[in-house]
Amino acid sequence: MKGKIAIVTGGARDIGRQVSLKLAAAGAKVCVNYFENKEMADETIKLIKEAGGEAIAVHGDMTKAADVNNLVSECVKSFGNEIHILINVAGGLMGRKLLPDLDEAFWDSVMDVNLKSVYLVSRAVVAHMNNGGAIVNFSSQAARDGGGGGSSAYAAAKGGVLTFTRAMAKELGPKGIRVNCVSPGMINTTFHNTFTKPEVRVNVAAATPLRREGKSEEVGNLVLFLASDAASFINGESVEINGGTYFV
Repeated sequence: MKGKIAIVTGGARDIGRQVSLKLAAAGAKVCVNYFENKEMADETIKLIKEAGGEAIAVHGDMTKAADVNNLVSECVKSFGNEIHILINVAGGLMGRKLLPDLDEAFWDSVMDVNLKSVYLVSRAVVAHMNNGGAIVNFSSQAARDGGGGGSSAYAAAKGGVLTFTRAMAKELGPKGIRVNCVSPGMINTTFHNTFTKPEVRVNVAAATPLRREGKSEEVGNLVLFLASDAASFINGESVEINGGTYFV
């Protein structure tokens, strides 16, 4: 990936950090977007530079078009007008609410963070992407099985990402731009530290054929492959990474 330019939304921690590190290690110049935690973003950039890579961190809320446009502008200003790779990691559960408590504002915020962000960033980046470009979105196992208790809004949003990925693969394929997504299951991240009870995690890991949770770096390896020329005939696909918990 030497000479290629990549944007990673939500690229400062956990899976996003691993994606950023692996793209940089492969030679890409990486624009790391973050929203809440500047310290984590700075640490990610430090790790990339210490390994000999090139990267910048750009703050922004990917549910806001102005912030998205600024991210793209800063990336182009730093590394050049063509963007070769986009990884849409930004998203989150935001909380667990059963239907009686699922108010409209919460529903809208979950849709914005997980689905609208993918639309906004993809639309902005494609204007700078040519033949050979690659987009990798993040869906979830929740899109396949409805998710755990209180995650219906999140599951619906990630289902939207899955469908949007396929639609964009058909639309952008003739231009030589591939669009795929990954659908992680139980990965050891801040996400589950925050929203999943420890006993639930233990039970899920025990029920997984590989008898463990996944690691952020394992998801990063998959994303690196899908973004690379090694996956040049893979388009419109969702690759499940869940240790065998769920099959499509």
